[in-house]
Amino acid sequence: MPNIKSAKKRVLVTKTKTLQNKSFRSAMKTSIKKYEAALAGGDHALASKTYLEAVSMIDRAVNKGVLHKNTAARKKSRFTQMLNSAR
Repeated sequence: MPNIKSAKKRVLVTKTKTLQNKSFRSAMKTSIKKYEAALAGGDHALASKTYLEAVSMIDRAVNKGVLHKNTAARKKSRFTQMLNSAR
């Protein structure tokens, strides 16, 4: 338990940021699952729409520091390959 005022503040800030990151990560995973479900369903129009949403969420995650840029690039590449092979 911190005794110094600045350390106490850091604990509160860390807790807040952790909740924000968790919320954003959950929303990102949901958009990815929607994309994968659209691909599995064979609906190419819906898959294209959800692909754009998932890629957008991944890019925002990189900007927010939730994902590493190489992880994001790998995910986007795999999603693009999945979309192109589904045609």
